[in-house]
Amino acid sequence: MTPLARTIAARIRLSGPMRLDDYMQLCLLHPQHGYYATRDPFGVAGDFTTAPEISQMFGEMVGLALAQAWLDQGRPAPFTLAEIGPGRGTLMADILRAIRVVPGMAAAARVVLVEASPHLRRVQREKLGEISHVEDVSGLPEAPLFLVANEFFDALPIRQFQMGGQGWAERVVVLDPEGGLALGLAAVAEQPLPPAPEGTVRELCSAAGPIVATLAGRIAAHGGCAIVIDYGGWDGQGDTFQALRRHRPEDPLAHPGEADLTAHVDFAPLAGTARALGIRVSGMISQGEWLLRLGIAQRAQRLAAAGDGGAMAALHRLTAPGEMGHLFKVLAFWARHAPAPPGIEPLDDDAHHA
Repeated sequence: MTPLARTIAARIRLSGPMRLDDYMQLCLLHPQHGYYATRDPFGVAGDFTTAPEISQMFGEMVGLALAQAWLDQGRPAPFTLAEIGPGRGTLMADILRAIRVVPGMAAAARVVLVEASPHLRRVQREKLGEISHVEDVSGLPEAPLFLVANEFFDALPIRQFQMGGQGWAERVVVLDPEGGLALGLAAVAEQPLPPAPEGTVRELCSAAGPIVATLAGRIAAHGGCAIVIDYGGWDGQGDTFQALRRHRPEDPLAHPGEADLTAHVDFAPLAGTARALGIRVSGMISQGEWLLRLGIAQRAQRLAAAGDGGAMAALHRLTAPGEMGHLFKVLAFWARHAPAPPGIEPLDDDAHHA
């Protein structure tokens, strides 16, 4: 058992079954034993590799998309250039390099990173120098906001519900007869979702809506644009709770605090929340299609011609359907009277996603 597993088991013995969102919160952010509190999980030496770590081209495309949105909205100055869940700071470093070619943009940008992990804050400062940090999105300035969230929403804690003969029950963490961690079902006081066929599993992420509402509120009031890149679907269902450790999938209950825990993002409620606050939203588009629309293939060819031996392989990983290209999706929301960000199409009532 990991140290955190012993802590969780003791809590279950004392207080009863633990909801999955509470379990995820402890595993990822426990101050002594939490996954993000104790390690740098990124790259070959970590547990997973994100798109910015694969190639500078990813951050360049994101930066130029935000730059075009900034130009389209009249070059507001100053403005907040923000990232939620910025990892090592690699994506923001590439964005800042890309926007230097846009007259006046870098000078007008006030970089703010939304980061809860003290360890990752230190890593980000070492890479980026003088930046501001806030604990959560409520700390973002009241100013025009141009923001990216790459692989952030998938790490937000979820609850899981399973439809049975008596209605919905909640999946919870319990102790097995040997004292180890296992999944069980608990009755719920109120039915959380409409009825569904028996055996259906649905996931709810209660933290995502308020975060999107805060971002959409800033954009509605001051202008700007947010680009969300993550793996997931539209009106998704099924059990997507998963763990990754040393680049391999494993049982999410096996090594609490030592594996990355995630779940697929349901983009439909995120879009609905933003739209309800009076700003424009996009349909869902695959990461590969979006990057290709932005010109990443031409950028890869130029880098390859200049001697970058890994450029074409990185292009394949970022855009191919069998790699990250189809698994990862992009959703954007932006100021009501502004054009859509490049590569993005506004959501209409007929077409929700690619």
